[in-house]
Amino acid sequence: MTKALFLKLHRWVALASALPLIAIILSGLVLSFEPALKATTPDGTVTLERLERIVAAAGPAGRGGALAIQGYAGTASLGGRGASTTYDLASGVAVQPTFLPGLFRTMRGLHERLLLDLGWLVVASTIALVLLGLIGLLLGWPRLRNTVGGWHRVTGWALLPLLVGSPLTGLALAFGITFTTPVPPPPGATPPLMETIRQVAAVHDLDGLDFIRPIGGGRLVRVLDSSGTAIAYRAGPEGLVRQPSNWPRLLHEGGWGGVWGSVVNLVTSIALVGLLGTGLFIWARRSLAKMRAKAARRRPTASAAG
Repeated sequence: MTKALFLKLHRWVALASALPLIAIILSGLVLSFEPALKATTPDGTVTLERLERIVAAAGPAGRGGALAIQGYAGTASLGGRGASTTYDLASGVAVQPTFLPGLFRTMRGLHERLLLDLGWLVVASTIALVLLGLIGLLLGWPRLRNTVGGWHRVTGWALLPLLVGSPLTGLALAFGITFTTPVPPPPGATPPLMETIRQVAAVHDLDGLDFIRPIGGGRLVRVLDSSGTAIAYRAGPEGLVRQPSNWPRLLHEGGWGGVWGSVVNLVTSIALVGLLGTGLFIWARRSLAKMRAKAARRRPTASAAG
């Protein structure tokens, strides 16, 4: 393939996937802030006593669902999918969902499904994003020029590992690739929710608790360690059983290194927005120049005919 053909392929892949990519990238940019907010939850926001009040207030119906902590908003939600109740952590009283958790929930739906049952389109657009990076690589080493095109090419090359790594880890999540061997679930009956919370409190600061949710007849626990990296456990009658780290998920969601994971994802998202925006600008400017050139060629012909 010649460079001109690579350029044309790069241009048309970008145009064909531009609309879903805009939604996916912008929602990912918003979601980049969530890991940092979780990792910087103020000390004492989540305590055993506060969670005991919330679990008691939820009653038997709520205790069988998932517990999700939004320490940055001072709230926790408890209940089944689509029927959870939000509680104020300080008082244990049921409250209306607050803005930030609702925003992140909506952005996650947009990022994963485009708010509809369009996961297939998200996967197809993500594959297109990987192809754009690889085709850009085949176009050769960029020249340092202070132009829109120059900055487009230099940004793509300088941040290539992030720009390709982010969609690749997203595809790994979509296809269930974890690079780990599943650990057998702990034997015996699953302990009650409150007992699981006490198990977590015995080994971790509860300010780092992310969620406890039902999974395969048991409970999955995710908590941030002292570095701000998310680690997972399966809850059993004898205690918590550590699960292998799902690094595609950690890297894609920024759930590693506390604030650093958010910073890397934010830089990646801003770069992707810039590349998509400058790419569309270059295409629009090129198309407009062609239209003007065609119009200019028609004028002398029309004048001669007159």
